[in-house]
Amino acid sequence: FSAEQEAQALRKAMKGLGTDEDAIIETLTKLNVYQRQQVLITYKSTIGRDLINDLKSELSGNFEKVIVGLMTPTTMYDVHELRRALKGAGTDEGCLIEILASRTNEEIRHINENYKIQYGSSLEDDIVSDTSSMFRRVLVSLATGNRDEGTFVDEALAQQDAQCLYEAGEKKWGTDEVQFMSILCTRNRCHLLRVFDVYRGIANKDITESIKSEMSGDLEDALLAVVKCMRNKPAYFAERLYKSMKGLGTDDSTLIRVMVSRSEIDMLYIRREFLSMYGKSLHSFIKGDCSGDYRKVLLRLCGG
Repeated sequence: FSAEQEAQALRKAMKGLGTDEDAIIETLTKLNVYQRQQVLITYKSTIGRDLINDLKSELSGNFEKVIVGLMTPTTMYDVHELRRALKGAGTDEGCLIEILASRTNEEIRHINENYKIQYGSSLEDDIVSDTSSMFRRVLVSLATGNRDEGTFVDEALAQQDAQCLYEAGEKKWGTDEVQFMSILCTRNRCHLLRVFDVYRGIANKDITESIKSEMSGDLEDALLAVVKCMRNKPAYFAERLYKSMKGLGTDDSTLIRVMVSRSEIDMLYIRREFLSMYGKSLHSFIKGDCSGDYRKVLLRLCGG
């Protein structure tokens, strides 16, 4: 890998009349996120121009969004997306849920630090001013990045947690959402998987069924996302991708965010889950749903 060579290749693709989009896709998708940052710095030092500004002036639409996303460091990409979700026209609840429910404590910590530096306000304050009621409390809890990340399963506590969830929902009239939040947002993954097993035995239904019947709207979506991420994160993202493309129209912001943010983390697993869940490959779905350079770059990120 030579950062200088790649920087020159990108400059050549954009210089003069017309833009060589294929060369840009080729260059950027074969590099990893660290290498792309090296290219960014080298481009400025050897060519004396800002690569992201050049890309923005040459490209447009969803294709531009993917390429700029690829050029953004992982944490900053999440920070920008959260900010857009909170400060854009209307709130993009799906984006807030997806990022906060799926990132690790360390990732959340970095997001919080960078958000504050970038925007001068804390992520938590912005969540509080933009959302309300129980949904707000779940997001604030997730944004603390304080989940137990050990692997210890306390059998007695698992029994107790499952019973608590049952009594907070199915067993009573009305729902004690705080119980759901405090258990689902703080316990470690192994422990929660055990809780879900015990819960099924007590309630005779899956925890997701109970959440669907007891909650609604954003709160329901947030708690379901937490459960799905605990069980199988790649399957959660596969479902996000499927929903962004199925039916009329495409939810491009979700499609782009998941493809860009997971491309170097668990895309292979997401593809596998997608195929087993929907009987069609992610590749064929993207092919049928997108077009042009946008489709080309997404197919490269999907990886054949």
